Amino acid sequence: MQDYAAAREMMVDCQVRPSDVTRYGIVDAMLTVPRERFVPPSKRPVAYAGEAVEQGKNRWLLDPRVFAKMVDAAEINPDDVVLDIGCGLGYSSAVLSRLCRAVIAVESDEAMAKSAEETLASLDCDNVAVLTGPLEAGAESEKPFNVILVQGGVGDVPQALFDQLAEDGRLVAIWSEGGFGQAQISTRTGDTISHRWSFDAAAPILPGFSRKAAFAF
Repeated sequence: MQDYAAAREMMVDCQVRPSDVTRYGIVDAMLTVPRERFVPPSKRPVAYAGEAVEQGKNRWLLDPRVFAKMVDAAEINPDDVVLDIGCGLGYSSAVLSRLCRAVIAVESDEAMAKSAEETLASLDCDNVAVLTGPLEAGAESEKPFNVILVQGGVGDVPQALFDQLAEDGRLVAIWSEGGFGQAQISTRTGDTISHRWSFDAAAPILPGFSRKAAFAF
């Protein structure tokens, strides 16, 4: 039987800390949350591998290094409300729940959303609400959000998500193309959204976030 606790410790020691993610809250959450509970049973042996793990239905559990650096870049505070886009089976929301006041998780697939809700409840993640709906629409009724994280690659981010940011709110996403990409942090100041690149990363594009086709004349 695989020792998942040892696998979590190795994940943090060999993938997270060497990537300059040293905030105690992030490290502690990733040491605590049982990542293997948030993947299909057949994928549990590779739940802690240094790569994205397929959850099914075009959802992926992000590479631990990439996910940890995204959370680190978001600079989440204990009083923040976080929107978790494309939560899949719920791992990202479980980690985030230990860092902020509340998490609103959005998943478009009803079966995955139900599984996420059940697993999160079993782990006493009482400050997470799982909503079912289009990923690109976010959660308009629950705005504003201090932080929005997109759990997958993007070729474009709808204006609707930027509009759901609170003042000084941050949106973190992996802009991917052709298997390569970078994490971008977008910050709202008044009616202005500023952007800055953070680190190299790649992730499969989430449904609803493909690059819009340009008009040709």
